Order: sequence, then structure tokens, then C-alpha cells
Amino acid sequence: MSPAKLFTAFASAVARAAGKPATFATGVAAIGLWAVTGPLFHYSDTWQLIINTGTTIVTFLMVFLIQNTQNRDGAAIQAKLDELIRTSAAQDRYIGIESLTEEELGDLRTRCVGRAERARLGEASDEAAEMADRRARAAARQASGLPSYPGSEQAPLAP
Repeated sequence: MSPAKLFTAFASAVARAAGKPATFATGVAAIGLWAVTGPLFHYSDTWQLIINTGTTIVTFLMVFLIQNTQNRDGAAIQAKLDELIRTSAAQDRYIGIESLTEEELGDLRTRCVGRAERARLGEASDEAAEMADRRARAAARQASGLPSYPGSEQAPLAP
């Protein structure tokens, strides 16, 4: 197995294990054991150094392992989204946008929000036009004095 595959497998296993309740309980138990031994060691500098060194080493190594897992998860999600965009009616120009700068992504997001707002206003405008048309037809029927026949009546219109 290649070193990259070996590290990936190791990082994945550690990330899965670190997220389990048993791992958290083990950490709490270790800190509890350390605290209980304080009086035995007269709260010495060595006693304090043990917990400080241990937690520093674990934290330092976990940062790299978890970052590796996050990078792979992000890349996998991005590949899935790219494939969905490619096979749907969405615009292909969004494929690969994860490599844009923060400013470019902000500009793109602003344009998307603007398009969504215009679409929402267009839908509201269409709904308002339909409602006005129904009201106008109802008023015209009422003004004409023509009788209504069963099945030709429309539901009452909301104001």
C-alpha cells in the first residue's frame, strides 16, 4: 500500500474513532485519573507537565489528521456537486468555482442572489396579474347580469 493510501486509511480511522462517545469518555476518564493523582504527587510540576504535554501532543497531531479528513470530504462533496451540475439543467460555469478567491465567490454569490430575487419578483408579479385577471373577469360577469350556471362558477376570490 502506498504511503498516501496508508496515511488516508489511518487518518480516516482516527477521525472516526475520535468522534465516538467512547473516545470522549476515555478522555474524561484520563483527565479524572490525572486529577485524582494530584494529591499523591503533591500537585508537583511533573504532575502538571504530564497533562500539559499529553494534551499538547494529542491536539497537535489531531489537527493534521482531522484536516486531512476534512480536505478529502470537501473534495468528494465538490466532485459530487460538479457531477450533479454537469448532468442537470444547471449552468456548467459553476463547476470548479471552489478554486475562486473569496472576493470572486462573493461576487458570484451576489449575482446569484440577485437572479433569485428577480425570479421571486417575477413569480409574485405573475401571481398578482393572475389574481387581477380573475377579479376583472368576475366583475365583468357580475356587471353583465348574465346568470350563472352550475359548474361555471369560480371559487370566491380572496381580497
